Amino acid sequence: MPDEKRRAELKISGMHCASCALNLERALQGRDDVYDARVNFATGTATVEYDPERATLADLEQVVSGAGYAVVHSEVTIRVGGMHCASCARVVETALADLEGVSEATVNLATETARIIYNPDLVTTSEIRATVEGAGYQYLGLAEEVSGDTEARMHEEDLRDKFRRFTIGLAVSIPLFFYMILGMPGAGALPVSVNLVMLIITLPFFIYVSAPIFRAAVAALRNRSLTMDVMYAMGIGVAYGASLLGTFEIVLTPAFNFFDTAVMLASFLTLGRYLETRAKGRTSDAIKNLIGLRPRTATVIRDGGEVEVAIEEVVVGDILLVRPGEKVPVDGMVVGGESSVDESMITGEPIPVGKREGDEVVGGTLNVNGVLRVRAEKIGKDMVLSQIIRLVRDAQGSKPPVERIADVAVSYFIPVVLTIATVAFLVWYLVLGAELLFALTVLISVLVVACPCALGLATPTAVTVGIGRGAELGVLIRNGEALEISESLTSVVFDKTGTLTLGRPDVTDVIAFGMPEDRVLALAASVEKNSEHPLAAAVVRRAEGDGVAVPVSERFRAFGGRGVSAVVEGEEILIGNRPFIEERGVTVPEEAEREMAALQDKGKTAVLIATSDRLAGIVAVADTLKPTTKGAVADLKRMGVAVTMITGDNERTANAIAREIGIEDVHAGVLPEDKAREVKSLQERGEVVAFVGDGINDAPALAQADVGIAIGSGTDVAIESADIVLIRDDLVDAVAGIELSRKVMSRIKQNLFWAFAYNSALIPLAAGVLYIPFGITFQPELAGLAMALSSVTVVSLSLMLKTYTPPAKRGVA
Repeated sequence: MPDEKRRAELKISGMHCASCALNLERALQGRDDVYDARVNFATGTATVEYDPERATLADLEQVVSGAGYAVVHSEVTIRVGGMHCASCARVVETALADLEGVSEATVNLATETARIIYNPDLVTTSEIRATVEGAGYQYLGLAEEVSGDTEARMHEEDLRDKFRRFTIGLAVSIPLFFYMILGMPGAGALPVSVNLVMLIITLPFFIYVSAPIFRAAVAALRNRSLTMDVMYAMGIGVAYGASLLGTFEIVLTPAFNFFDTAVMLASFLTLGRYLETRAKGRTSDAIKNLIGLRPRTATVIRDGGEVEVAIEEVVVGDILLVRPGEKVPVDGMVVGGESSVDESMITGEPIPVGKREGDEVVGGTLNVNGVLRVRAEKIGKDMVLSQIIRLVRDAQGSKPPVERIADVAVSYFIPVVLTIATVAFLVWYLVLGAELLFALTVLISVLVVACPCALGLATPTAVTVGIGRGAELGVLIRNGEALEISESLTSVVFDKTGTLTLGRPDVTDVIAFGMPEDRVLALAASVEKNSEHPLAAAVVRRAEGDGVAVPVSERFRAFGGRGVSAVVEGEEILIGNRPFIEERGVTVPEEAEREMAALQDKGKTAVLIATSDRLAGIVAVADTLKPTTKGAVADLKRMGVAVTMITGDNERTANAIAREIGIEDVHAGVLPEDKAREVKSLQERGEVVAFVGDGINDAPALAQADVGIAIGSGTDVAIESADIVLIRDDLVDAVAGIELSRKVMSRIKQNLFWAFAYNSALIPLAAGVLYIPFGITFQPELAGLAMALSSVTVVSLSLMLKTYTPPAKRGVA
């Protein structure tokens, strides 16, 4: 194959016949930069020979998707060590993205992870590792393979190393700093110059403290990248190099004595990274807490005995013994015993849930008081907890569009700062005639005060902490884009059944004529016990809930959608709609007609109960509202968001329910398949729409909406069509998700403001713009300290999100 050709084999999904393969083959061959393309329908693969100078793998994948098919990818999240600033993250991201076979690479500086979407036929994880290490950074392993303990140990070792370096550096440089300012009696009697003494004292400490900075700078330059390490290395290198030249009077004089400054600068830079690393470590506490829920061992019943095994050794079908106070090891079904299980760590519900034979249990939840035997159903990555961890981790690694501002700024930042530092040096020395010592001090100050780290950390730290906080509240935000769009929502559309309402009919009223209400309910339940209709189940459920004694019925008959009858205690009882009752010879009095009309105006279904000769009562049945529905809708209105209800009900019923909730915009008679069209029509009017539904029947509408919110998913968190997944069946969480998104975006904007403001104010100050009018200069030592504090400020602002409680959740148990 000629050098200018490259071959790629793509795994294709969505082909259903040989003509599909032919269509895709023609589409690929239609590109000028593709030499040959062969699609094999049997194996589901496309082999493409293309010009790598004119086309990328991503271009080929666009052709595939444009033809209506999809390329099958693998996805992996790796841990990367040694990244100190936004420029470092860009270097790793670019190196991975340039790797043949990688479709997308996203690096999160805050969590020190890289999420990579790649073609396993073209690139392997070992090549990914080599690329990371070749870029000068540490490959720490796959994210799921790095245990919580290992991660904590690595983090602590890194912190200890940085702490040792900056404390030793400051212990040496601070006394020397004061010595240079105050002088020392008898210094003139030394047989050698003060500069030489300073060199001998500082050299080993300078090498020790600054070694990581220079190592990272060399690695960056080897990869033809400009990172903050390069700038810092230039700053402290110029300071120490000038001191060396001054000491031996090569070009410079002994007045150029920056030995203490160089060590102090390296120490402050290391201090900044220490504080930043320590703060960053707290941004991913939510993930660590979720991982900490995983039990490490399980008690398995094998050959009639109890055996304690590592959690990795549990297989599907194993019978596990879970004692009081122990965590449920894996997802499974109770096959023996009875207990209460605390599921708050997964669902956020504070009250333990009763479990008995046949009930499902979730791995990581706490068995409270009884002994359970559980059959393992899902293990490892298939467990609900693993899915939540993976979802949160992926979301934390995603980038909201607002981060592009910081990305663009960072890409220009270092060249611009280098230009400013050089220009400032030349202007002061050549144009304004300042001493070389002053001009050099300005150069060093500009190089060390500039900090894109604050810019690089502004968005990912807030996203990481905010999404983690959402997970703690039972609100799983799937990507950063959902955060940004949620901030600008103008309309929230609710599906009625199962979202605003409980999704099942319940008895709301019992009206009796000539007998007690309990008797009416008892007669109705006696007959309806024989029926499987949802309205019948509601009547029986109400009778059981009220503790009503239900007599036995016989000779039950159903009359096709109109009503039912049975004999109860020797008397025929009729239950049904008005035509059914009247055709059996029973007259409906005016009083009953008025009651029926009032019930129907409220969107309720009136079920008539009669004996053989008179009307005994009316039972009203309706799909009742969830307890938090009215409050949630009121909260959204207070936030300035328009609320719309979509339902398949007739207009009379729909308007009655909407009036009760407080919703004015009602779309009634909408079929399930038309919900997405209703959402699109709102979008065409300029609305930014969130759709809230159950995530099962509403998938098209969830996908069509700008933000899809799936409510009440419980343990089904892998709802692909939703941008936000709510574990609990509570509308308050939908409001809380929007409030949290707005808070995170507000914090991102604050972070970006402070990051830009810091650099905009301190770089000119370091360049000496205030020296001529006010005599104010910015010493390199203070510049280094200010740089250290800038990143810490941004990370600390993000960490405040850890304690944020959305207003909708305040006071909610």
